[in-house]
Amino acid sequence: MNRFKEKLLSKQFLVTVELEPPKGINTEKLIESVNQLKGIVDAVNITDGPMANMRTSAIALSYKIKKETDIDAIFHLTCRDRNVIALQSELLGAGVLGINNLLILTGDEPKRGDHPKATPVFEVDSVGLVGIVNTLNKGYDMAGTSLNEKTNFAVGVAANPTALNLNLEIERLHEKIEKGVDFIQTQPVYNPEDLAIFMDKIKYFKVPVLAGILPLKSYKMTQHVSNNIPGINIPEWTQKRMESGGRAEGVKIAAELVKDLKNISKGIHIMPLGDTNMVIEIIEQSKLK
Repeated sequence: MNRFKEKLLSKQFLVTVELEPPKGINTEKLIESVNQLKGIVDAVNITDGPMANMRTSAIALSYKIKKETDIDAIFHLTCRDRNVIALQSELLGAGVLGINNLLILTGDEPKRGDHPKATPVFEVDSVGLVGIVNTLNKGYDMAGTSLNEKTNFAVGVAANPTALNLNLEIERLHEKIEKGVDFIQTQPVYNPEDLAIFMDKIKYFKVPVLAGILPLKSYKMTQHVSNNIPGINIPEWTQKRMESGGRAEGVKIAAELVKDLKNISKGIHIMPLGDTNMVIEIIEQSKLK
C-alpha cells in the first residue's frame, strides 16, 4: 500500500498543497517550493495544464518531486487532451515510475487557455476516467486484456460543497464513488457551515474529504473570486475583513478556517497560487503543526 493511502486510512489530519508546473524544463523553483513544505504537508498536488494552459507534464514532475524531496505527489489527470488509449498509457507510465496518487478531473476547454485553437478530446469525462483507473487497478485494460501487473492507484476526485446545484453535485460525486474513489479534494470553502452541510449529505459514502482553502491575498482578489467564479461562496463578513485588510488578513482568515475544518474534514487542501510562504504562515498560525 502506498504511503499517502495509508495516511488516508489513519486518524491523522492531512495537509495537501496545490502547485503549478513550470512552462519549460527548469524545475528549480518548483523543487525549492516543495522543499519549503517538508514537515508541513503530506503531499503536493501537481496540476495538469491548469486553466487549459500548456505546462510541463504533471507525471514527470511528480516523479522528480518524490525522488528529490521524498514528499508524496498527487498528479492531476484531465480528460481534455487524451483519448482512452493515451489515458491508459499515461497511467501505466505513472505506475512504472511509482507515482500512485492522482486527482481525476474533466478539464477546462482549450479555448480558455493559451492555445485556444487546440482540439479538445473529452472522449470520456471524469466519471469515465475513474472507471478506467479502477479497471487498471484490477489488472485489465479497457479492451479487457490482462496487464502483466496491475496498477495500485489511490484515486482522488474533486467536488464543490458550495455548488449552485448541490444535489446535482452530489449525484455526480456518487457516480464517481460507485466506480471506486479513495479521497475527495474540494473546491474552496470559506464558511465551515457550508462544508458541514456537504459532509452530512455525503456521510454514507465514507470517503475521506480534504477541504479546499484558497487563501485571499487582497480585496481585489476577493472581489474577483466572488464575482467571476461560479459556485464559490465568500461570506459577506469575509469580504468586509478583506476590504480593510490585505494578505495578512487573508492568512489570518485561512488559519481560522483551518481550526474549524479540523473538526469537520479529514484534512485540508491549500491552493496558494504560487505563494508557498503563505502556506507556511497559515499552518503556523493555525498551530496545526
